[in-house]
Amino acid sequence: MKEIEAKIGYKFNNAKLLKTALTHSSYANEARTESNERLEFLGDSVLSIIVSEYLFKRLKNVAEGTLSKYRASLVCEQSLYEISKQINLSELIYLGRGEEMTGGRKRHSIVSDAFEAVIAAIYLDGGMEAARKWVINLMRDSIEDVAEGHRSNDYKTMLQEAFQKGNTGKVTYRTIAEKGMDHNKTFEVEVLVDGAPRGRGEGHSKKEAEQDAAQKLYVSLGKKA
Repeated sequence: MKEIEAKIGYKFNNAKLLKTALTHSSYANEARTESNERLEFLGDSVLSIIVSEYLFKRLKNVAEGTLSKYRASLVCEQSLYEISKQINLSELIYLGRGEEMTGGRKRHSIVSDAFEAVIAAIYLDGGMEAARKWVINLMRDSIEDVAEGHRSNDYKTMLQEAFQKGNTGKVTYRTIAEKGMDHNKTFEVEVLVDGAPRGRGEGHSKKEAEQDAAQKLYVSLGKKA
């Protein structure tokens, strides 16, 4: 656990909390141990409070509706998945054999849920101030980008605007694969520019997969995500 603590940047008094936070239900079922689902439930609320407070203090003259929109863009599955890359969280999660074999480490929902579970674990271990410090350390740049109006997390719109500015092409999307059971499907989508394939993305919905594909292409063009 000490090595994992070093990677995430927090030393626990109760290391069991960290182990639980990183335990996906697929692994918990195999090992007959507790999953991170309850911690994820708590972490979702703790994260919302931390981000809400930061935005409230940072943007003193912004209306409630806009603050809500900003918060939603920051705490959504896609955003948390990207932020989690800073600590390589996907590689630290305990997954069951089946989930591991079917690409569970790349599932945005699994990684973002684990991120929220870690927040809850830190909150229970060290209190709100410890959780706030950890979250802001990882999310400050993203929050500031949103606060300054530089980022919307709507990569489809950002990508289309990038091509429109250069008058270089029309962006479209098409679904090329659907995997898994109805309750846990993964969609694979291709992004095309003037009908020519330029990249692919995955997600648990077509919308999520399109955003993933758009983001990858957007970043590859040299844009700041």
